[in-house]
Amino acid sequence: MDAAQTENTKRIAKNTLILYVRMLFSMVVSLYTSRVILNTLGVEDFGIQNVVGGFVGMFSLISGSLSAAISRFLTFELGAGNRQRLKQVFSTSLVVQVLLAVFIVLLLETVGLWFLNHKMVIPPERMFAANCLLQFSILSFAVGLISLPYNASIVSHEHLTVFAYIGICEVMLKLMVVLSLKVIPDSIDKLIYFSLVMLGVSLALQFFYWVYCTRHFEECRFRLRLERPLLKEMLGFAGWNFIGASSAVLRDQGGNVVLNLFWGPTLNAARGIAQQVNNAISGFVGNFMVALNPQITKSYAAGDRDYTMSLVHRAARFSFYVMFVISLPILFNTTFLIALWLGQVPAHVVLFVRLVIVFSLCETLSNPLVTVMLATGKIRNYQIVVGGLQLLNLPIAYLLLRWGLFPEVIMVVAISLSLVCLMARLLMLRTMIGLSIRRYLREVVLNILLVVVMAVVLPLVMGGVAASSWLRFLLSCATCVACALTSVYYLGCNRQERQFVSEKSRQFVKRFVS
Repeated sequence: MDAAQTENTKRIAKNTLILYVRMLFSMVVSLYTSRVILNTLGVEDFGIQNVVGGFVGMFSLISGSLSAAISRFLTFELGAGNRQRLKQVFSTSLVVQVLLAVFIVLLLETVGLWFLNHKMVIPPERMFAANCLLQFSILSFAVGLISLPYNASIVSHEHLTVFAYIGICEVMLKLMVVLSLKVIPDSIDKLIYFSLVMLGVSLALQFFYWVYCTRHFEECRFRLRLERPLLKEMLGFAGWNFIGASSAVLRDQGGNVVLNLFWGPTLNAARGIAQQVNNAISGFVGNFMVALNPQITKSYAAGDRDYTMSLVHRAARFSFYVMFVISLPILFNTTFLIALWLGQVPAHVVLFVRLVIVFSLCETLSNPLVTVMLATGKIRNYQIVVGGLQLLNLPIAYLLLRWGLFPEVIMVVAISLSLVCLMARLLMLRTMIGLSIRRYLREVVLNILLVVVMAVVLPLVMGGVAASSWLRFLLSCATCVACALTSVYYLGCNRQERQFVSEKSRQFVKRFVS
């Protein structure tokens, strides 16, 4: 490993550590606030908030593909060292995002209003609150769209410390909002109050991002111009990426709407609780990939293919390991944790939590492959195949629910198609960038399977699945974490990686003691 790659590795480690500190703080506060929101709003209003917000989120399928294009083009030009084109990319993307925000607002104010008031299963007495929630969600969504080029610039420049600081501020503001729910008068509709104040928090945070970017990055100064050749290139990229973006949104948010149609807001609340748990866990993986994605794209832009593939393999393995270590004690003690967290165990929540976590573990294997695919810019055939497979989630789930199957079947479908899409990605990337499927299966998939099998043996023997007391719960968690870490260290890491971990651990202990 040369000096440049060593420096990149240190930067990745530093950025990951910073984001993990933020995530630990955010996770603790978020789990507490979720319990307060559920108990204060009630299951019905919590479900309404989840499904209406998810419905607005579905329209991100229109913007998601263009957002991916913005991030890819900004990071690619930074890796290539073309500053003039970097300015053109930012200005063009900002103008397009403003126009797109206007279009989506008009669409939501027409089609969205009609669907909410005529198709969704919401109690009549809560329709006014649901409509208010829709309006606040639309405004927050539009502002987020316009801010995307600024957020993408921070990630592309790898100034990730700002995410830690602003993220902590965001968590503190949300905590204050949630705590205020307990003290506001009963005469105020708490769902309307909560959604309105959260809109204010969102606007304030996006303003901070705008100020930071305009002061630190030269390309983030607004210029009212469109570069037509660049616009054509970006829209062509976004157009094909639309298939992948829409399939992911339809799988997640569309599944929420389908649940509402067949089971009502109570099941939306159960799935929303499961998603809260999963977000807390997968956020660790997300932080790891946020720190690593720019390096994958930049190394590809610089033409260093060997280093790019090395990053892809390590990203797949270690993102899985990070999530697995945290997930294992939760999977073995789901019922106990849900009861401890919420004070009750709503129907269907336990199985939803376990299935959502398994799905996210499967997705960690594909995330680095998606990053390197976007870096190539040649995504037409890839998106037709892989995006087309993902689009099957919603119709298959709808048919199975219509035939009377259990509600958790939507996650079973998602897990199955996730594994199918993984194989499709490998086959497509073999042609696109020369990815070795045999090497990926050996160094990533087989390695992970060995780690998982060895890590779960002792917890299963000890019977930690049904923790019924604090002592048994703590013993189960300690066993799960110890087995997972030991398996990852001895089976999941090669010799150089074990040396790196050992060295950093000794430095940390020495610094902590001194």
